[in-house]
Amino acid sequence: VRSDYVEEVTDQDLVEAAINGMLTSLDPHSGYLPDDNFKKMQVQTTGRFGGLGIEVTMENGFVKVVSPIDDTPAAKAGLQPEDLIVTVDDVSLVGLTLAEAVEKLRGPVGSEIRIMVQRTQDEPFEVSIIRDEIKIKSVRSRLYDTIGYVRITTFSEQTTPGLMNAIDDLYAETDGNLSGIVLDLRNNPGGLLNEAIRVSDAFLEEGEIVSTRGRDDSDIQHAYARAGDITRGLPIVILINSGSASASEIVAGALKDHRRAILMGTRSFGKGSVQTIVPLPGHGAMRLTTARYFTPSGVSIQARGIEPDIEVVLARIEKVEGGPVREEDLRGALDKGKADSKIADDDAADDDPADIDYQLARALDLLRGLSVFDRLTGEGHS
Repeated sequence: VRSDYVEEVTDQDLVEAAINGMLTSLDPHSGYLPDDNFKKMQVQTTGRFGGLGIEVTMENGFVKVVSPIDDTPAAKAGLQPEDLIVTVDDVSLVGLTLAEAVEKLRGPVGSEIRIMVQRTQDEPFEVSIIRDEIKIKSVRSRLYDTIGYVRITTFSEQTTPGLMNAIDDLYAETDGNLSGIVLDLRNNPGGLLNEAIRVSDAFLEEGEIVSTRGRDDSDIQHAYARAGDITRGLPIVILINSGSASASEIVAGALKDHRRAILMGTRSFGKGSVQTIVPLPGHGAMRLTTARYFTPSGVSIQARGIEPDIEVVLARIEKVEGGPVREEDLRGALDKGKADSKIADDDAADDDPADIDYQLARALDLLRGLSVFDRLTGEGHS
């Protein structure tokens, strides 16, 4: 190659390509990280980095979106889980390695990128996105009556402290009268394993959280929960979908197996493999798949994902014009003024953001039902 290839190639390029080719032939998640990419990855786990704000993988030679990250250019541009990115600035990504494709997606903050997207069997369409510095706030929360809603967008070093603060704030807002928690892990691509374990531990009193098993029978590691539930035994509904991957699946699987939460939504992504980063001093690092994740019941997540307890597909809630005729609609009905006031209050409630998110609305309804049942029976959840 040195003497006869049509163009001059450096030894470093050849060696890096050889290493990367060897690793990427193993599975979609193994690969070589040049020094620049290795440093960017280290920055990403702290919750701040540059780019579009998407987690991607390779599938049959195509770059596939695992999930867009909330409030990033990719999410605002409407990219969705399972979208295929076919070209970048009219250059095809087909046949490139994942690292090469990601490098083409990156660029200076403020620069524009044009990508061609294939969604299901629809015609491909072009999207223009302005690259930006991605500052991830990994935990967001809000209150729906007495039900706390907590969304985790990714598992970084900020996640567990953010979760603790969110739960404390929700209790404070309700004067300690929270009735349930919705934990939203939809479109969460994962992140740090230790953060997934800490988040699971926050809701569990005891038991195994996850095990990792390598090639040798003796290469098994277990993570266990310690006593202490930050929600004090409140009922929990976890929302998952096809964009919930890796660390998200560890949390969902652990709380499902321990019957600590009800899972709602659609089957998760199914990334149940463990990657070990092996630094190569002065030459970046290699990312090597070394183990598989198993839920507490001994089920592998890999290529299976986590099945929800209650399947709720994504849908949009829209008001229907007209509707049924009731007593208050009749001319001269008794107490009509009181009914009109009640209708106005109901219309105001319909403006709640949860009303346009069908999966979230179903989760809230389930928790409200449990709360009503508790009041009727005088029983509590633990």
